[in-house]
Amino acid sequence: ATGRHGIARDILDAFSRHVDEGMLPNRFPDAGEQPEYNTVDATLWFFESVRSYLRYTGDYGFVQQRIYPALASIIDWHVKGTRYGIRMEPDGLIRCGEPGAQLTWMDAKVGDWVVTPRHGKPVEIQALWYNALCVMADLGARFGDLSSVARFQSMANQARTSFTQQFWNESARCLYDVVDDGVKDGSIRPNQIFAASLHHPILDSDRAALVVEAVARELLTPVGLRSLSPFDPRYRGIYEGDPWHRDGAYHQGTFWPWLTGPFITAYIRVHQGSKEAKAQAAHWLEDFRGHMSEAGLGQISEIFDGDA
Repeated sequence: ATGRHGIARDILDAFSRHVDEGMLPNRFPDAGEQPEYNTVDATLWFFESVRSYLRYTGDYGFVQQRIYPALASIIDWHVKGTRYGIRMEPDGLIRCGEPGAQLTWMDAKVGDWVVTPRHGKPVEIQALWYNALCVMADLGARFGDLSSVARFQSMANQARTSFTQQFWNESARCLYDVVDDGVKDGSIRPNQIFAASLHHPILDSDRAALVVEAVARELLTPVGLRSLSPFDPRYRGIYEGDPWHRDGAYHQGTFWPWLTGPFITAYIRVHQGSKEAKAQAAHWLEDFRGHMSEAGLGQISEIFDGDA
């Protein structure tokens, strides 16, 4: 978006070379040690990064030669299964997790205590998986890989059907956070916003509007979304103290400015890009202006206390 396409291209190319068993690393240690592969969402965000890069550059030749084979291998590994129990289930959705592991962005861990394990089928992983399959169908059509197009479209359709059946929480009028072998976690968390904000939304427009409404009602603050509803008994509104207390609050109420982007994207989409919606979005973004000179000059803080 800032016009530094060469840098974006180099980053995508570098990460594509580190795909291993269908996963991207989430950490590169110092001194030449092996990268660490213990994330389920970073790999799926790669597809969205490639799509966004193409939107701004139209550099399909580079993607076809250097990136598309890596993306195809990632899909294959997710279908047959890779580390940490990450695999596509017969219903077309992605399951992940094993004891002691924290694989989503809500990854706080203190000793052996995984604060938010979210094992099973996390909601944002399904949204990212569907988006990835749609991106692959689009790329396959562009590159003449027609047999793969049919496969990716079929997988995407199955995932969307299963998602609709399993994740809609009718009583709360929003999405479950995690579904695991029939057990459904009704925690009101911001992860559901990605079902409405990604380029290829897995949620239909009517339900997407309800999700945006629920997130705005329970999680929206002036500069981000809370990681858990303040009405939840596990909510922790202040991030302070020793590592045990801080990590215990990190994703249990603490709010995160990075989630403002997806929320605004979803908000404008469900309001059909109206002038009123864009004016409201501009108002929300204005709250960041003062903050960028109060904590780190020109910077936005990683987190804020959930309480005012």
